[in-house]
Amino acid sequence: MLINCAAYQGGKKLADIDIDAISDYLQKPECFVWVALKDPDAGEMAAMKEEFGLHALAIEDVMNGNQRPKIEEYGDTLFAVFHTIEIDGDGEIIAGQVNVFAGPNFVLTVRHRAQQGFQDVRARCEREPDLLKEGSGFVLYALMDSVVDRYAPVLEALSTEIEELEDRIFEKHSLAQSRAIIEDLYSLKRRLVILQHHITPLVDAVGKLVGGRIPAVCVGMQAYYRDVYDHLVRISNMIDARREMIVTAIQVNLGMISLAENEVTKRLGSFAALFAVPTMIAGIYGMNFEHIPELHFKYGYEVCLAVMAVIDIVLYILFRRGGWL
Repeated sequence: MLINCAAYQGGKKLADIDIDAISDYLQKPECFVWVALKDPDAGEMAAMKEEFGLHALAIEDVMNGNQRPKIEEYGDTLFAVFHTIEIDGDGEIIAGQVNVFAGPNFVLTVRHRAQQGFQDVRARCEREPDLLKEGSGFVLYALMDSVVDRYAPVLEALSTEIEELEDRIFEKHSLAQSRAIIEDLYSLKRRLVILQHHITPLVDAVGKLVGGRIPAVCVGMQAYYRDVYDHLVRISNMIDARREMIVTAIQVNLGMISLAENEVTKRLGSFAALFAVPTMIAGIYGMNFEHIPELHFKYGYEVCLAVMAVIDIVLYILFRRGGWL
């Protein structure tokens, strides 16, 4: 589906054009065409291939729609694949794909499964004609910068969940609630791993635009790509830090569960000791022997009960002071 198709010259927009008129504008000096598609069919991609002379392998990657983030060169055209990250109402991660073809005088973007478009990027470029004069190299940077900036709110939302779970760990709760916390922590860790899988390959890809042999499309824009690269490295490091926080939180939660179980064990042991003494005394006097001390004592029953009570009271006080009860 065609989202937008416009021609630019000297940093200013000339007009919105039809696909059939693309070839006419490509022949004009210092003019480039910016086309945006969403979930195109084979016919639309064939038309783009014919208009811009795109490589068949790149077209195949676009149609498959499940590519790792990467940046490749096909002659004088740069083919980039970015992943967009969004969070749905249930907190799950939805990954989309943005394919960008950047040639000497054109930019073609193709979106798959990405809900949010890039109208804001186009508006930003049109507000900066001095930079838009750089042509497709600046547009590629603006698209890349927008994709990377959208990672930050997702990571911030996950970080907020981690902080909330850390607060819950130290609250008094049942064993079932502790298990639920561990499940939530593992869910967070899984989403962070997914986020990292979508971002880490892009760090290496963008690094190719910063140092070494710079593609012709990107010449003169290294400072801007370096800024994107720095943002990616910082986000990647933050993800690693959050994953370590989750591992630590899981260990702390397991430690809290062990402490709670120890408290229960101590309490059960204390109550067992309180019942053990009367049981022992009653068991001794329940033996069927004729010669047992004080067996015929008139107040033996009362004395036995008193001894049991005194011993249990002393034990209770000791356990209470020791924090076992």
